[in-house]
Amino acid sequence: MQLQTQVAIPRPLFAIEPFQKVLLVGSCFAQNMGKRFSEAQFQTTVNPFGVMYNPGSILHTVQRCTDCPAVAIFTLGTNRVYCWKETGEIADNCKKMPQKLFDEKELTIDQCVSFLNQAIEILKTRNPQVQVVITVSPIRYAKYGFVGSQLSKATLILATHRLLGLHPDCTSYFPAYEIMNDELRDYRFYAPDMLHPTEQAVEYIWEQFSNAYFSPLTHAFLKEWQPLLAALKHKPFDAESTEYKAFIAKTLQDIRVLGEKYGHKIDLSPYGDMGKHHNHDLL
Repeated sequence: MQLQTQVAIPRPLFAIEPFQKVLLVGSCFAQNMGKRFSEAQFQTTVNPFGVMYNPGSILHTVQRCTDCPAVAIFTLGTNRVYCWKETGEIADNCKKMPQKLFDEKELTIDQCVSFLNQAIEILKTRNPQVQVVITVSPIRYAKYGFVGSQLSKATLILATHRLLGLHPDCTSYFPAYEIMNDELRDYRFYAPDMLHPTEQAVEYIWEQFSNAYFSPLTHAFLKEWQPLLAALKHKPFDAESTEYKAFIAKTLQDIRVLGEKYGHKIDLSPYGDMGKHHNHDLL
């Protein structure tokens, strides 16, 4: 008996290696994935100019951001855009300004392809070996109505697959939208608003991405890193106890050894005083 419809993920032509530079631009789902990339010790830049929902705004971020990533991940949320009435330019963030200042429009498939193609060409001028992963956010937009949301997602998916034909050597499609809607089509995988995926659902999609895109060396590193990451997140009953201080010292020593093994300084700055002690005293 098969109780789940699984989405096949084609094996990409490249693999993501440990500590590589990764740029994530797109919707809120890009934020969720970016957090996991950062915790996995990739050199991660996530939406440096804020969350970007449409292909035009994703292009704007790539134009403004000077990063030269090995891998870029574009997470497309919608083909709906808000344009300044005075200039006709797409507003990446309306900044809670009056709606009367904007016109709401829908990008066509051709326009989506054009914006994303320009973004890829810019990245290729900075790094000819860049790989671009495109995915469609699984988050639905109730404010458009569910038929409108589906039409928007369909436009993005059609544009994406046309784009893959233009750049077969450096683009791939990761089916986050399809995984959420086909493999995880139970309401237990949705937050109380019935629109956003739960943490468990995001974690499942992350695992599917990791299995498809990470190299054997990356998997080997993460297998060693995960217990140390769990130790860093441990909340002690008594942070001043002798036992906890010994625990910290042992964890930091293990992290130092792991960094030396892979020839890379492990960034612990997000972990407060422990990170400062590691970076300043042990490496």
